[in-house]
Amino acid sequence: MAFASLAVALAKLTTPPLPAPSRATPAVRGRLLSADGQILASGPLQQRQYPHGPLAAQVVGFVGASGGLEGIERGFNDRLERGERLTLTLDTRVQATVEQVLMDAIVRTEAQFASAIVMETRTGNLKAVASVPGFDPTTWQKAAPDRWRNRAMLDEYEPGSVVKALTVAALLNEGRTTPDTTYDTPMWRRYAGATINDIVPHPGRLKTRQILRYSSNVGMTRLVERVPPTVLHRYFTAYGFGQPVRLGLPAGDGLLRDPEDWDPLAQATMSFGQGLTVTTLQLVAAFNVIANSGRYLAPRLIVGAPVVSRTVLSEATAASLREMLHGVIDDGIKTKAELPGYHVGGKTGTAQVAVNGRYSSEVFSSTFGGFVPADRPLFTVAVMVRGAKREYQGSQLAAPIFRDVTSALLSLYAIRPEVEPRTTP
Repeated sequence: MAFASLAVALAKLTTPPLPAPSRATPAVRGRLLSADGQILASGPLQQRQYPHGPLAAQVVGFVGASGGLEGIERGFNDRLERGERLTLTLDTRVQATVEQVLMDAIVRTEAQFASAIVMETRTGNLKAVASVPGFDPTTWQKAAPDRWRNRAMLDEYEPGSVVKALTVAALLNEGRTTPDTTYDTPMWRRYAGATINDIVPHPGRLKTRQILRYSSNVGMTRLVERVPPTVLHRYFTAYGFGQPVRLGLPAGDGLLRDPEDWDPLAQATMSFGQGLTVTTLQLVAAFNVIANSGRYLAPRLIVGAPVVSRTVLSEATAASLREMLHGVIDDGIKTKAELPGYHVGGKTGTAQVAVNGRYSSEVFSSTFGGFVPADRPLFTVAVMVRGAKREYQGSQLAAPIFRDVTSALLSLYAIRPEVEPRTTP
């Protein structure tokens, strides 16, 4: 018995003491990187850091005590909590340029807010997703909640005349017009019980390409007046209007009514961008169809995400539209939308904003959709500015933003100018 007690006592003496309690090691949270290798977010939840501050803040988002609260931090919270590293398709150089160009425009025109997206034409990769004014995610509590809003993906608005390019593309693809078909186009016309007006002075007869050049609403009524609503609705749907964009982040669907609800006036106004709504994300993806030889590419924000595509237009139709939209710029707003030695294609839009259920005579959305270079596009860009107090027309505001953004792209990616100037029929 004594021997047993002695053995127990010796065991107690030789057993090492338990370690003292220590502070819990913070759980590892995955990093967020950009495609150009920059760290956008790193560190554990309680000490999360955002080395680039406000850059792409609405996309990156921020965290709280329990996890991600906005942006990628929220949408991919589970994967980040497991320590997974995510690389975004964004290029921080492009993102920074786009944000600065937009902020300069807002300050100059006293606009309410703006958004723009740069998409890589052949891949669908989003190189910049900008919403301004922005905020610093390290001090997100100090910013007004509307600054957190990813307007480029969430805000839905009537796009205005940029949609004319997409309508004409659909009708060309269906064989219902040609670039040089001519129509009677007075400066105003009574149509379906309403008076349709044009703003830019133009000849009384216009070819289809000139309807785009002069942005003629009257011309658009001529183009669509005998077209079944199901035709245009099918193309708008194929462009992605009224459809969800699945990026792992909240995104607006936009409004596209069923064709059964279209009367002749509704079809006419939708053909020139009123009566339907889109997001800047949807707009850039739709214009990318023209840039990308007629194929829709689902936008991609995460490197390695699957490529989703579908054919919307024939290659010939897309090429024809690129040539026509190059003419729209060179024959109309050349110095406002492109740099000397380079050629772009695109279309402006200006739309009245509905305020308290009625179209305002003071609040407008200024839009632009386009691509660069015009012949073999590498990048597609969409721009929207809302509520500018001056220079609110798309040609005055959105087009120069496009020019400045594409200027940076041409420089960053060392795209050479064309040697010979082009001419448009």
